[in-house]
Parts: sequence; structure tokens; C-alpha cells
Amino acid sequence: MNKKWLCLALLVSPTAMADNMVNWWDASVTALYGDNYDLAPSDSQTTFTFETAGDWKYGDWFAFQDVIYFNGNNGGKDSTTYGEISTRFSAGKILGKEIAIGPISDLSLALTFEEGEGPVKSWLYGLGMDLNVPYFSYFQLNTYRRHATGSDNISDGWQLTPAFRMDFPVGNSNIVFDGFFDWVFATDEDAYQTNFHFNPQLKYDLGAVVFGEHKKNKLFVGIEYDYWKNKYGVDGIDQNTYSVIAKYHF
Repeated sequence: MNKKWLCLALLVSPTAMADNMVNWWDASVTALYGDNYDLAPSDSQTTFTFETAGDWKYGDWFAFQDVIYFNGNNGGKDSTTYGEISTRFSAGKILGKEIAIGPISDLSLALTFEEGEGPVKSWLYGLGMDLNVPYFSYFQLNTYRRHATGSDNISDGWQLTPAFRMDFPVGNSNIVFDGFFDWVFATDEDAYQTNFHFNPQLKYDLGAVVFGEHKKNKLFVGIEYDYWKNKYGVDGIDQNTYSVIAKYHF
């Protein structure tokens, strides 16, 4: 894993903050295998995703690092990396009072940095909202202005990113349906097309069944669906694929 992402995980862990600053935090690793990937050196890929998420006194954070291995390389390219760091500063937490506007339960300053190999580095900044939506464990909606860095990155524009989770109790276990979609629209460059990336996961809490109640919410298995219309902003490249996944929370 990239050293700077390892440093990030350490920085946001409770050991790096006073006890009264962190409400909760989580770290996990996911292994995925799938095929039918477009604009990649190989049709099939194996990915390891390292994630950290948490809630603290003035907001929340989420970060991930993908390490992607191409199963059958092209021109010597057998792997790549991609990651994002996202943080939000909550108006309700900073002001010390509840923000309630209809279904909106909080407003935040939302910030994200995208980083990987090639011309993909971008800064995103905008408005985050927490919404009370029936049947959802959480539902967040972030609206960003995209600012691409580097002359080869032409992804400037606007982006809408909802993130969600639903839980379905099954006996002593649980089925989780969660994910996000990124809708990049009103792009500044005609050569970079509006694109839509939907990436949900459906997971079963296997740890609770195999290892008992004390391992609940630790080991999940399931599938990930990946639909990306105009992938990377390229007109007519529509990725539609599944991956099998196993995810462990530390």
C-alpha cells in the first residue's frame, strides 16, 4: 500500500487524537475479483481495497486506497493504484446545535482529493447533507465542484455523490446493501463527457454465523456491481460488471 495512505490511516486513528475527539472509527480490507473491465490492460482484475471511516467532534471522514492487479498484463503493466480522501466539517457539530430542514439532519463543508496513476488527480469541494430517508441506516448527499490538476486532466465540472446503507436482519446475522454513485455533469471540456458511476455492494455477515455473535459486523462476503456510463468521461464506453468480494473489519 502507498506509504502516504498508510500514514493517513494512522493519523485518523484514535491513537492520533484525544479520546474525546473521536466518536467512532473503522478500518477494513476488501478483496474483489471480477472481469469485463473497460479501458484497462486486462479484462479481469483482482483488487484489494483498504478503507478507513469515522466520526469525530467536528465532522466525519472516509478514505480508501485501491491496489489493482491486472490478470494478464498488457505492455508490462500489471498493477495500478487509485485512492480518495474525503472529509466533511459538520455545521451542526461546529455550531453545537441541531440542523434540521425537512429531511435534512445536517449540513457540512465536503472536501475530497482523488489520486492515482495518470492524469486523475482532482480536488473536490462543496456542500454535504445528511438526510433522514426511511429504511436507510444512513443517506448522505454531497454536491461538489471538481477542480482537476495537471494539463492532461480535463475532468473539471460538477459532481453529485450520494452514499447510502441499508440493513436487513436475517436470523442472527445481517445483509447489508450499501454503496455510492458519482454523477459528473456540466463538465467544462466538451471532450470530457458527462458520466455516471454506480457501485453498490450486497454483503452477508458471514462472521456472525461462522464465528458467533462476538464476530458480528467483522467478516462479510457478497457481490459488487459496477456500472459506469462513459467511463473516465469517454463517450460510448459503458462498463457493466460484477465482482465477488470478501471484506474484513478490524
